[in-house]
Amino acid sequence: MNPSLQRRLSRALLFSIAGVALVAGVFSFMAAYDEARELQDDVLHRMAQLVERVQERTPGAALNLHVQGEEDDTRVTIQTLDGAGAWEAQPGRGLPLALPTALGDGLRTMAIDGATFRVLVRTTASGTRFAVVQDLRLRRELARYGALRAVLPFLVLMAILLLLVARLVRPLFGPVTRLAQEVNERGESDLHPIAEAGVPSEVQPFVSAINRLLERVGQSVRAQQRFVADAAHELRSPLAALSLQAERLAQVELPQAGRERLVALRCGIDRARQLIDQLLALARAQAQAVPAPADASVSVQAVFRRVLEDLMPLAETRQIDIGVVGAEDAEVAAAELDVFTIVRNLADNAIRYTPAGGRVDLAVRTTASAVEIRVSDSGPGIALAERERVFDPFYRAAGSDQVGSGLGLSIVRAIATRLGARVALDAADAEHGTGLRVTVALAAPTHRGVMGALGAG
Repeated sequence: MNPSLQRRLSRALLFSIAGVALVAGVFSFMAAYDEARELQDDVLHRMAQLVERVQERTPGAALNLHVQGEEDDTRVTIQTLDGAGAWEAQPGRGLPLALPTALGDGLRTMAIDGATFRVLVRTTASGTRFAVVQDLRLRRELARYGALRAVLPFLVLMAILLLLVARLVRPLFGPVTRLAQEVNERGESDLHPIAEAGVPSEVQPFVSAINRLLERVGQSVRAQQRFVADAAHELRSPLAALSLQAERLAQVELPQAGRERLVALRCGIDRARQLIDQLLALARAQAQAVPAPADASVSVQAVFRRVLEDLMPLAETRQIDIGVVGAEDAEVAAAELDVFTIVRNLADNAIRYTPAGGRVDLAVRTTASAVEIRVSDSGPGIALAERERVFDPFYRAAGSDQVGSGLGLSIVRAIATRLGARVALDAADAEHGTGLRVTVALAAPTHRGVMGALGAG
């Protein structure tokens, strides 16, 4: 699994903040706790001093006192060690406390009657010995309460920092996310460099490396395209010469076997010429990296007329009924040559793969967001598993005995990708699963209204 840098950074910050806050909170709690205990011991010393001064000014004054504030944790008992003395009736207080009379002066912690107390023993100037006592449980509760109040700011700060980290880390990675989205939305032929403006300095070396890679890939692609185009151009001349020689040979008296071989030769030359033309068309479609200007537009029905004029002889030879269905027309924002090449290749494929007596229909439909050019035929169609592979160059469906180069749909896909169009294949007859309908969805049109039908073939 590839861990997310954003999650790793978030976890590292969260754990670091939590760890530092925990350590600081523990030390703060301990320090506040110890300080509270020292303050409580200091209260015992102050009360002992107060008792001594009262004793000096009023000799013989009663020392057995029970001081109780508004809270239980302020309860302090003052008791002589020379005798119980006079205690006022205080039921449930457990007074006087069972303190040993032999206790030395000083501060100590003692267990008395199952409870723990903090005891300060002092001797007055007149020799009277007394103890200032406070319940240790109450002292601990007071110390813990004071320590928690000291730690509370750390807890609040930690919660605020955790929320800030959760909110700030994602926006900080925003440029990286947008950069990834931009690259992901590119077409396969879009190899222009990634804009480095606004890219974080930590990511900029990576972006620069990608740009250098894109430049090398672009050079390689352009070299391959030049090779295909140059090879096709170079092959045209010898094929033209072969075709000329075949025509001259046809004018010579030949035996029947020679005539048959000459027909096969001329068919082979025609197939090679068609292959070269399609290679050149594919090279042009792949080499042109940008679509036509935005103000360029072409009438789909006008393109249909050109295609029919070009392919009607082939359709008549193969006894195919070809024509335009519907009267709607639309303009698309594209170069006329691109639209013509798309429609011609689709119609040519449909004619070649439709059995004699079949039909090929051309249609255009305008939707809210696109212009859909459809070419349908009554042929055997393409199996669902092969509908993506037929766009690969030179790929031909299994079992096909038709003459062709396997480049027609590759040319259509290359031009459609450059124009930002979508190409979809489905069965023309959905009920029986036969025939093929190719739909090319181009950019939203400027509707031109209804025109006269061109008529079916």
